[in-house]
Amino acid sequence: MKEELIVSGRMNQLVDPHLHIWHWQISIYLFLGGMAAGILAIAALYYIRGREKDYSTAVRITPFLAPLLLIIGLVALFIDLRHKLFFWQLYTNIKLQSPMSWGAWTLMVITPVSFIWCALHIRDIYPRWDWKFSWLKETEVFFNKYKMVLAWVMLIYAIILGIYTGILLSAFNARPLWNTSILGPLFLASGLSAGAAATLLLSKDKAERKQFARIDLVLIGIELFLIIHMFMGFLAGAQVQIEAVNMFLGGEYTMSFWIFVVMLGMILPAVLEIMELKKFHIPVIVPAVLVIIGSLALRFIIVYAGQVSRWLY
Repeated sequence: MKEELIVSGRMNQLVDPHLHIWHWQISIYLFLGGMAAGILAIAALYYIRGREKDYSTAVRITPFLAPLLLIIGLVALFIDLRHKLFFWQLYTNIKLQSPMSWGAWTLMVITPVSFIWCALHIRDIYPRWDWKFSWLKETEVFFNKYKMVLAWVMLIYAIILGIYTGILLSAFNARPLWNTSILGPLFLASGLSAGAAATLLLSKDKAERKQFARIDLVLIGIELFLIIHMFMGFLAGAQVQIEAVNMFLGGEYTMSFWIFVVMLGMILPAVLEIMELKKFHIPVIVPAVLVIIGSLALRFIIVYAGQVSRWLY
Protein backbone atom coordinates (compact mmCIF):
# COMPACT_ATOMS: atom_id res chain seq x y z
CA MET A 1 0.00 0.00 0.00
CA LYS A 2 1.40 3.34 -1.01
CA GLU A 3 1.78 5.85 1.80
CA GLU A 4 0.95 9.49 1.21
CA LEU A 5 2.66 12.36 2.94
CA ILE A 6 0.26 15.11 3.90
CA VAL A 7 1.84 18.52 4.17
CA SER A 8 -0.24 21.14 5.93
CA GLY A 9 0.31 24.85 6.50
CA ARG A 10 -1.76 24.54 9.69
CA MET A 11 1.37 23.98 11.79
CA ASN A 12 2.40 27.59 12.08
CA GLN A 13 4.07 29.18 15.08
CA LEU A 14 1.66 32.11 14.83
CA VAL A 15 -1.35 29.77 14.95
CA ASP A 16 -0.27 26.84 17.13
CA PRO A 17 -0.65 26.27 20.00
CA HIS A 18 -2.84 29.38 19.81
CA LEU A 19 -3.32 32.49 17.68
CA HIS A 20 -0.52 34.97 18.23
CA ILE A 21 -0.79 37.69 15.61
CA TRP A 22 -2.49 40.64 17.31
CA HIS A 23 -0.42 42.47 19.88
CA TRP A 24 -0.57 45.70 21.89
CA GLN A 25 -1.02 47.84 18.80
CA ILE A 26 -4.49 46.42 18.12
CA SER A 27 -5.56 46.83 21.74
CA ILE A 28 -4.39 50.45 21.75
CA TYR A 29 -6.16 51.11 18.44
CA LEU A 30 -9.44 49.62 19.70
CA PHE A 31 -9.24 51.60 22.94
CA LEU A 32 -8.34 54.98 21.40
CA GLY A 33 -10.88 54.54 18.60
CA GLY A 34 -13.60 53.63 21.11
CA MET A 35 -12.79 56.56 23.40
CA ALA A 36 -12.72 59.01 20.48
CA ALA A 37 -16.06 57.62 19.32
CA GLY A 38 -17.52 58.14 22.79
CA ILE A 39 -16.27 61.72 23.01
CA LEU A 40 -17.60 62.66 19.57
CA ALA A 41 -20.94 60.90 20.05
CA ILE A 42 -21.57 62.73 23.33
CA ALA A 43 -20.57 66.10 21.83
CA ALA A 44 -22.83 65.63 18.80
CA LEU A 45 -25.76 64.38 20.88
CA TYR A 46 -25.77 67.35 23.26
CA TYR A 47 -25.37 69.82 20.39
CA ILE A 48 -28.32 68.26 18.55
CA ARG A 49 -30.38 68.46 21.75
CA GLY A 50 -29.55 72.18 22.05
CA ARG A 51 -27.57 71.77 25.29
CA GLU A 52 -24.29 73.24 24.01
CA LYS A 53 -24.28 76.07 26.55
CA ASP A 54 -25.19 73.81 29.47
CA TYR A 55 -22.46 71.28 28.68
CA SER A 56 -19.91 73.42 26.88
CA THR A 57 -16.93 71.28 27.88
CA ALA A 58 -18.46 68.12 26.44
CA VAL A 59 -19.48 69.85 23.20
CA ARG A 60 -16.63 72.30 22.64
CA ILE A 61 -13.54 71.29 24.64
CA THR A 62 -13.37 67.51 25.10
CA PRO A 63 -13.68 66.86 21.31
CA PHE A 64 -10.20 68.35 20.88
CA LEU A 65 -8.91 65.06 22.27
CA ALA A 66 -10.62 63.04 19.54
CA PRO A 67 -8.36 63.87 16.55
CA LEU A 68 -5.29 63.16 18.67
CA LEU A 69 -6.70 59.83 19.85
CA LEU A 70 -7.64 58.85 16.30
CA ILE A 71 -4.23 59.73 14.90
CA ILE A 72 -2.37 57.80 17.61
CA GLY A 73 -4.73 54.85 17.07
CA LEU A 74 -4.12 54.91 13.32
CA VAL A 75 -0.37 55.04 13.90
CA ALA A 76 -0.63 51.98 16.17
CA LEU A 77 -2.69 50.22 13.50
CA PHE A 78 -0.14 51.15 10.83
CA ILE A 79 2.70 49.76 12.98
CA ASP A 80 0.83 46.45 13.22
CA LEU A 81 0.44 46.12 9.44
CA ARG A 82 2.71 43.55 7.84
CA HIS A 83 2.64 45.12 4.38
CA LYS A 84 2.56 48.80 5.27
CA LEU A 85 2.95 50.19 1.75
CA PHE A 86 -0.32 48.58 0.62
CA PHE A 87 -2.69 50.03 3.22
CA TRP A 88 -4.27 52.20 0.49
CA GLN A 89 -5.81 49.08 -1.08
CA LEU A 90 -8.47 49.15 1.66
CA TYR A 91 -9.89 52.21 -0.13
CA THR A 92 -9.91 50.84 -3.66
CA ASN A 93 -13.22 49.07 -3.06
CA ILE A 94 -16.03 48.66 -0.54
CA LYS A 95 -16.82 45.21 0.83
CA LEU A 96 -19.99 45.31 2.91
CA GLN A 97 -19.25 41.86 4.35
CA SER A 98 -15.83 42.95 5.63
CA PRO A 99 -15.56 44.62 9.08
CA MET A 100 -12.13 45.98 8.12
CA SER A 101 -13.62 47.69 5.06
CA TRP A 102 -16.32 49.23 7.26
CA GLY A 103 -13.69 50.38 9.72
CA ALA A 104 -11.43 51.89 7.07
CA TRP A 105 -14.23 53.93 5.49
CA THR A 106 -15.67 54.94 8.86
CA LEU A 107 -12.28 56.30 9.92
CA MET A 108 -12.00 58.05 6.56
CA VAL A 109 -15.16 60.00 7.45
CA ILE A 110 -14.94 60.48 11.21
CA THR A 111 -11.31 61.68 11.30
CA PRO A 112 -11.77 64.79 9.09
CA VAL A 113 -15.16 65.45 10.73
CA SER A 114 -13.45 65.53 14.14
CA PHE A 115 -10.91 68.07 12.83
CA ILE A 116 -13.67 70.24 11.37
CA TRP A 117 -15.62 70.15 14.65
CA CYS A 118 -12.52 71.25 16.56
CA ALA A 119 -11.83 74.02 14.02
CA LEU A 120 -15.33 75.41 14.59
CA HIS A 121 -14.64 75.66 18.34
CA ILE A 122 -10.98 76.62 18.30
CA ARG A 123 -11.76 80.09 19.68
CA ASP A 124 -13.06 78.47 22.87
CA ILE A 125 -9.45 77.53 23.56
CA TYR A 126 -7.64 80.34 21.70
CA PRO A 127 -9.96 83.39 21.77
CA ARG A 128 -7.64 85.43 19.51
CA TRP A 129 -7.45 82.77 16.83
CA ASP A 130 -7.91 84.08 13.31
CA TRP A 131 -7.73 82.23 10.01
CA LYS A 132 -5.03 83.76 7.82
CA PHE A 133 -6.55 82.77 4.50
CA SER A 134 -9.92 83.93 3.21
CA TRP A 135 -10.86 80.47 1.92
CA LEU A 136 -10.47 79.08 5.45
CA LYS A 137 -12.79 81.77 6.78
CA GLU A 138 -15.31 80.95 4.07
CA THR A 139 -15.03 77.24 4.91
CA GLU A 140 -15.68 78.01 8.58
CA VAL A 141 -18.77 80.02 7.66
CA PHE A 142 -20.01 77.17 5.48
CA PHE A 143 -19.67 74.50 8.18
CA ASN A 144 -21.17 76.78 10.83
CA LYS A 145 -24.17 77.22 8.54
CA TYR A 146 -24.61 73.45 8.30
CA LYS A 147 -23.37 72.62 11.78
CA MET A 148 -26.48 70.60 12.65
CA VAL A 149 -25.91 68.37 9.60
CA LEU A 150 -22.27 67.98 10.62
CA ALA A 151 -23.37 67.01 14.14
CA TRP A 152 -25.69 64.30 12.80
CA VAL A 153 -22.93 62.91 10.57
CA MET A 154 -20.55 62.92 13.53
CA LEU A 155 -23.07 61.19 15.80
CA ILE A 156 -23.90 58.44 13.30
CA TYR A 157 -20.29 57.69 12.40
CA ALA A 158 -19.13 57.88 16.01
CA ILE A 159 -21.69 55.22 16.95
CA ILE A 160 -20.61 53.09 13.99
CA LEU A 161 -16.97 53.47 15.03
CA GLY A 162 -17.73 52.55 18.64
CA ILE A 163 -19.62 49.40 17.62
CA TYR A 164 -17.09 48.53 14.93
CA THR A 165 -14.28 48.19 17.49
CA GLY A 166 -16.17 45.19 18.88
CA ILE A 167 -17.46 43.82 15.59
CA LEU A 168 -13.89 43.69 14.27
CA LEU A 169 -13.28 40.94 16.83
CA SER A 170 -16.68 39.23 16.76
CA ALA A 171 -16.36 38.59 13.02
CA PHE A 172 -13.66 35.98 13.74
CA ASN A 173 -15.77 32.82 13.95
CA ALA A 174 -12.73 30.67 14.73
CA ARG A 175 -12.23 32.45 18.09
CA PRO A 176 -15.05 31.34 20.46
CA LEU A 177 -14.48 34.19 22.92
CA TRP A 178 -14.80 36.82 20.19
CA ASN A 179 -17.65 35.17 18.34
CA THR A 180 -20.48 36.97 20.15
CA SER A 181 -22.72 39.85 19.11
CA ILE A 182 -22.33 41.37 22.59
CA LEU A 183 -18.83 42.71 21.88
CA GLY A 184 -20.09 45.53 19.64
CA PRO A 185 -22.51 47.05 22.19
CA LEU A 186 -20.07 46.34 25.04
CA PHE A 187 -17.20 48.20 23.36
CA LEU A 188 -19.57 51.05 22.42
CA ALA A 189 -20.73 51.41 26.05
CA SER A 190 -17.12 51.24 27.24
CA GLY A 191 -16.07 53.92 24.75
CA LEU A 192 -18.95 56.18 25.79
CA SER A 193 -17.98 55.67 29.43
CA ALA A 194 -14.36 56.61 28.68
CA GLY A 195 -15.62 59.66 26.76
CA ALA A 196 -17.76 60.74 29.70
CA ALA A 197 -14.75 60.25 31.99
CA ALA A 198 -12.69 62.54 29.75
CA THR A 199 -15.28 65.30 30.19
CA LEU A 200 -15.21 64.71 33.95
CA LEU A 201 -11.46 65.34 33.86
CA LEU A 202 -11.65 68.51 31.78
CA SER A 203 -14.82 70.20 33.01
CA LYS A 204 -14.62 72.95 35.61
CA ASP A 205 -18.39 73.33 35.88
CA LYS A 206 -19.79 71.54 38.92
CA ALA A 207 -23.22 70.95 37.38
CA GLU A 208 -21.67 69.49 34.24
CA ARG A 209 -19.43 67.16 36.24
CA LYS A 210 -22.43 65.91 38.22
CA GLN A 211 -24.39 65.28 35.04
CA PHE A 212 -21.55 63.27 33.51
CA ALA A 213 -21.05 61.36 36.74
CA ARG A 214 -24.70 60.27 36.41
CA ILE A 215 -24.18 59.40 32.75
CA ASP A 216 -21.11 57.37 33.59
CA LEU A 217 -23.01 55.48 36.28
CA VAL A 218 -25.64 54.48 33.74
CA LEU A 219 -22.98 53.42 31.23
CA ILE A 220 -21.14 51.36 33.85
CA GLY A 221 -24.42 49.63 34.68
CA ILE A 222 -24.94 48.87 30.98
CA GLU A 223 -21.41 47.47 30.71
CA LEU A 224 -21.91 45.18 33.69
CA PHE A 225 -25.24 43.99 32.28
CA LEU A 226 -23.64 43.21 28.91
CA ILE A 227 -20.72 41.37 30.52
CA ILE A 228 -23.07 39.22 32.61
CA HIS A 229 -25.27 38.60 29.57
CA MET A 230 -22.22 37.63 27.48
CA PHE A 231 -20.96 35.21 30.14
CA MET A 232 -24.40 33.62 30.54
CA GLY A 233 -24.60 33.15 26.78
CA PHE A 234 -21.22 31.43 26.71
CA LEU A 235 -22.09 29.17 29.63
CA ALA A 236 -25.24 28.06 27.80
CA GLY A 237 -23.33 27.42 24.58
CA ALA A 238 -21.07 24.72 23.18
CA GLN A 239 -18.14 23.23 25.07
CA VAL A 240 -15.60 25.50 23.38
CA GLN A 241 -17.60 28.56 24.46
CA ILE A 242 -17.79 27.26 28.02
CA GLU A 243 -14.02 26.74 27.98
CA ALA A 244 -13.56 30.26 26.59
CA VAL A 245 -15.56 31.95 29.36
CA ASN A 246 -13.90 29.74 31.99
CA MET A 247 -10.73 31.73 31.34
CA PHE A 248 -12.49 34.49 33.32
CA LEU A 249 -14.16 32.19 35.82
CA GLY A 250 -11.18 30.53 37.44
CA GLY A 251 -8.82 30.45 34.46
CA GLU A 252 -5.71 32.41 33.61
CA TYR A 253 -7.47 35.74 32.97
CA THR A 254 -9.68 35.65 36.06
CA MET A 255 -7.68 37.97 38.32
CA SER A 256 -6.73 40.48 35.62
CA PHE A 257 -10.30 40.76 34.31
CA TRP A 258 -12.15 40.97 37.61
CA ILE A 259 -9.60 43.23 39.30
CA PHE A 260 -8.63 45.69 36.54
CA VAL A 261 -11.80 45.72 34.43
CA VAL A 262 -14.69 45.04 36.82
CA MET A 263 -13.48 46.14 40.26
CA LEU A 264 -11.08 49.01 39.49
CA GLY A 265 -12.60 50.00 36.14
CA MET A 266 -16.31 49.82 37.01
CA ILE A 267 -17.33 49.05 40.60
CA LEU A 268 -14.90 51.37 42.41
CA PRO A 269 -15.47 54.36 40.06
CA ALA A 270 -19.23 53.83 40.38
CA VAL A 271 -19.00 53.86 44.19
CA LEU A 272 -16.84 57.00 44.14
CA GLU A 273 -19.21 58.76 41.73
CA ILE A 274 -22.19 57.88 43.93
CA MET A 275 -20.32 59.28 46.94
CA GLU A 276 -19.60 62.48 44.99
CA LEU A 277 -23.28 62.82 44.09
CA LYS A 278 -24.11 62.30 47.79
CA LYS A 279 -22.02 65.41 48.65
CA PHE A 280 -18.84 63.58 49.69
CA HIS A 281 -15.72 65.33 48.43
CA ILE A 282 -14.06 62.93 46.00
CA PRO A 283 -11.27 64.14 43.67
CA VAL A 284 -12.87 63.81 40.25
CA ILE A 285 -9.61 62.64 38.73
CA VAL A 286 -9.75 59.34 40.64
CA PRO A 287 -12.96 57.78 39.24
CA ALA A 288 -12.35 59.29 35.79
CA VAL A 289 -8.84 57.84 35.47
CA LEU A 290 -10.01 54.48 36.82
CA VAL A 291 -12.77 54.31 34.20
CA ILE A 292 -10.30 55.06 31.40
CA ILE A 293 -7.82 52.47 32.72
CA GLY A 294 -10.63 49.91 32.96
CA SER A 295 -11.66 50.62 29.38
CA LEU A 296 -8.07 50.09 28.23
CA ALA A 297 -7.73 46.89 30.27
CA LEU A 298 -10.96 45.52 28.76
CA ARG A 299 -9.52 45.79 25.24
CA PHE A 300 -6.17 44.27 26.15
CA ILE A 301 -7.68 41.31 28.01
CA ILE A 302 -10.35 40.57 25.40
CA VAL A 303 -7.81 40.76 22.54
CA TYR A 304 -5.24 38.51 24.21
CA ALA A 305 -7.74 36.06 25.74
CA GLY A 306 -9.58 35.77 22.44
CA GLN A 307 -6.43 34.60 20.71
CA VAL A 308 -5.98 31.85 23.29
CA SER A 309 -9.56 30.58 22.90
CA ARG A 310 -9.92 28.15 20.01
CA TRP A 311 -11.97 25.37 18.48
CA LEU A 312 -10.59 21.88 19.03
CA TYR A 313 -9.45 19.96 15.98
